[in-house]
Amino acid sequence: MISTYLAYPLGRLTVNLISLLSGFFFATVLATLPSQTGDWGIVAGLVAIFELISFVVYKSDYEDSLSINILNIYIFNSIKIGIIYGLFVDAFKLGS
Repeated sequence: MISTYLAYPLGRLTVNLISLLSGFFFATVLATLPSQTGDWGIVAGLVAIFELISFVVYKSDYEDSLSINILNIYIFNSIKIGIIYGLFVDAFKLGS
């Protein structure tokens, strides 16, 4: 059932928008957590995961990535973009 829903472009757009907004929400949580605990290892680990996701999504040859479910990679990429955008907006809120 979900595979037929995701076969349509509107279904993929909906999933990508939900992923983007959940990443934006997660950025708000992420911005408050290390400042309270002082543990920046969490953020360093997330940066490493973001770089790994970017490497998989934006690499030039797609023959190797066909074995991985492409939709899951695009969902993780949308979450990553939402987190980066959320942290960008939080930085503007703190700067003003």
